[in-house]
This record gives sequence, structure tokens and C-alpha cells, in this order.
Amino acid sequence: MVDAVVVGSGPNGLSAALVLAAAGLRVEVYEAAEHPGGGARTEQLTLPGFWHDVCSAVHPMGLASPFFRAFGLEARGVEFLQPQVAYAHPLDGGRAGLAWADLERTADDLGRDGPAWRSLFGPLVDRWEGIVATAMSDYRHPPADLAGVARLGLRVLEQGSPLWRKRFRGDVAPALLAGSSAHAIAPLHRPAATGAGLLLGTLAHAVGWPIPRGGSRSIVSAMTTALEAHGGRIVTGHRVESLRDLPRVRAVLLDTAPAGLLRLAGDLLPDGYARSLRRFRYGGGVCKVDFALSGPVPWSAPGCDLAGTLHVVGDEREATIAERDVAAGRHADRPYVLVVQPGVVDDGRAPEGRHVLWAYAHVPNGSERDVSDQVIAQIERFAPGFGDLILAQRVVTAAQQPAYNANYVGGDISGGATTPWQMVMRPVPRWDPYRTPLPGVYLCSSSTPPGQAVHGMAGLHAAGRVLRGRFGVRTDPLELVRSLRKGP
Repeated sequence: MVDAVVVGSGPNGLSAALVLAAAGLRVEVYEAAEHPGGGARTEQLTLPGFWHDVCSAVHPMGLASPFFRAFGLEARGVEFLQPQVAYAHPLDGGRAGLAWADLERTADDLGRDGPAWRSLFGPLVDRWEGIVATAMSDYRHPPADLAGVARLGLRVLEQGSPLWRKRFRGDVAPALLAGSSAHAIAPLHRPAATGAGLLLGTLAHAVGWPIPRGGSRSIVSAMTTALEAHGGRIVTGHRVESLRDLPRVRAVLLDTAPAGLLRLAGDLLPDGYARSLRRFRYGGGVCKVDFALSGPVPWSAPGCDLAGTLHVVGDEREATIAERDVAAGRHADRPYVLVVQPGVVDDGRAPEGRHVLWAYAHVPNGSERDVSDQVIAQIERFAPGFGDLILAQRVVTAAQQPAYNANYVGGDISGGATTPWQMVMRPVPRWDPYRTPLPGVYLCSSSTPPGQAVHGMAGLHAAGRVLRGRFGVRTDPLELVRSLRKGP
């Protein structure tokens, strides 16, 4: 007696299931792994007592996403811990750019580039809610905040073109912005990466870049507890091999990449749609390195020890070269390394006096290369003596990522290449990007708008389409999510 089935229990699959359950439907979620969560799991990956986030680790969207604001993670026991420095960007010579939660303090630290940083981000921070609402939309409706989007758009045009050189005079502010833009795993100073960097930078000053106590699994735990309380059922350790294996239900939602849909549907898909899915572009990959450390990282630059997240690559020029190499299918000599040190706010992630360190290096899609030596060298460059602290490490190459999560095709953790076209028209150019040609079958993964990050919005948008198209329910999905707070 099931109305809908969700395949995949990542944040988008769980958000879709929650919307459907809030509408009174009977929902089952099937997950191939032994634990739900997809890219939001926390496990002991190196040594006993060292808890590492397997993929996502820092969650500004946990506070900013319309889905999570309606759901209320903090009211459900998720404790968001705010590092004093949202993100840092170490530079040679013992210097670093520090993005404090406070915009004014950040601008003051940037000296002569402070006014330029303030004028870049101040108007965006003032309208962050409307900007986020548009960035997290399905890109099929007018912007929620035209003025805010216009402000963002003008800055994307500036920073996503050669005009970016006109704003800053020093090297610290450009490095700070390049580091956040590189989260897109795409060439810098282009609209897609610049838009990501400006949005993330805005959130750093608006809501922070928090780390949930106990790791990302706490977010998943809140979602699964609410789903089960409202009659949903999660079946783990159950890999769906074909749509034909699913029970007869009125709706199927797939939290899968386009490659997963092709695998599950086989010859059921029309040839034209299947060809479009095969043309879907995947982006650069990541080589993940987790470290168990005997102590905190000995950063040379003051303030880096206070940061939850660090962008370890050198100055803006080096970051640009590194991301250009990856986009061209080459391994960078000095790769961009994204580092998270949860211990600055969460002392429960490792035994007393010890620390965990989370690191990604950007590499070409499908890379089989273990770049842990380069990761260590990049960190050592800005934290001499780091290597002496390593008690254990675990490496997952880009080519190995799909064994953990089939959605990470070739190590692409973003659900597809970050380009302006593919952000809007993912996975195929259709007015309804969630509905497939198969009756009752929908996609709800990060390979649909609004794309990457732990925000739950792709699931919410897809579930809204399901409710309207399959069950005749036209209630605003966000209102349904808010109703979950009242209990079952």
C-alpha cells in the first residue's frame, strides 16, 4: 500500500519524500548503501573515534535554503556551530585572507581593498533572502526579488569578465573570491563559477558557513526521523537495478544522475530523450583525502586556525591555472585543495587532543590518480610540519567515487558540469526538467535545478510537480514542509 517510491536517500531524495508524506501520501525510500544520506554521511574512515564527513561538511544552505528554513533543522536538534572565520585563504609569506562572518570586519582586514569588498558584497548581503530564493528556484518562474537578482547579475557580469581586474588593487581580496568561486569546479572568471562564488561569499556574511555538531549525518537524522514519524519508510541496503523491479505505484522519484536514469530505465526511454541524457556533461572530479591528526594544523598565517573552511591553492593566478587545467582534462601541478577542519568548533569529532581534517583536490573527471602527496604538499606549504601530525589517512580517487555514490559520475560531486546552460537546462532542455517521458517517473537529484549543494530544493521542486501532476494536490510544497512541524 504505497503511493510513491523514492530511489536514493540523499538530501534531495529525502526532501522529496518529506513533501509527499506531508501531503498524506504513503512513501517508501530505497537506498543502496547501508545508511541513508547520500552525500551527507559521517563515518569513521581512518581510525576509531575519528568521525569524518564523507562528502558535504559545511552547510550554509542548512540555514539559507527555503526548504530547510521551512523544515527547521535547529528546532529538530541540529546544532549549527559557527567558526569565527567562515573561510580563509592562506597565501605565501605567512599571510591569509579571512572572511569573517562580519562583513565590516572582513573589509577592515582587507585594507585598501576593504571598500571594494564592502561595495561588492554589502548590497547582496542586504537582500540575501531574495537572492537565495531565486538561486534555489526551478529557473522556470520570474525571480523572487528582481532588485536583488539585478544586483547579483551586475556583479556576475563584472567578476565573470576581464572587468574583474578593475575592482581590486591587492592580491588578498581576489584570492578570497577565487577560492569561493572554485567550489564550482569550473574555470574561474566565467559567469557560472563567479555566480557560485558570489552566492557563497554572500552567505558567509549573512548566515555563516556552519558545521553541524556531530557531522552532516545530524541533518540526515533529522530528516529521516521526521519522515518515519509521518509514515514514510526507508529501506537501506537495497539497490534498485531496474524500474521494472519497483512496486506498482503512481509516482517514482529518482535521486540519481542521468546515468542512473539510463541504467534503471533501459530501453523504456524514448530514443530522443535517452540521447539527450547521454549528451549530459559531467564536470571535474575530486580526489578525497581524509586525515586523522595528532594535533591542530600549524597554519603560518594568523586566523587560519579559526577557520572552518580553507581554500589552499595560492593566489588568484594559481587558482585560475589549477581550475583551467582540470577543465582541460589535465592534473594541476599545484591543485586547488578544499580543506575543512571541524575541530575548530566541534571537539567531539576526534579523541581528546586529536583532530580530523577533510580535504578535496580538484582533478579531471574519471581520474585514477592518488594525489594525496600533492594535497599534503599544498597544506605543508602554508602549514610547515603538517605531515608530522598525520596518524592515518584515507584516499578515494575520482574514479573510485561512484563506488560510494553512483551519482558521482567520474568523481563529479556537483551533479553535472557547472555552465550557465547546464545549470538552467539540466538534465535536458525541457520546460519541466523533473518529469521524464515515462508516466509517473521523475528526477529529483542535483542533476536537476537548482543543482549542487545540500539544500533539498531539487527534491522539493520535483515533489511539487508530482503532487500536481499525479495526485491533483496544488498546495505550496513549502507550506506542506512547514506543516511537518505540527507533528504527525
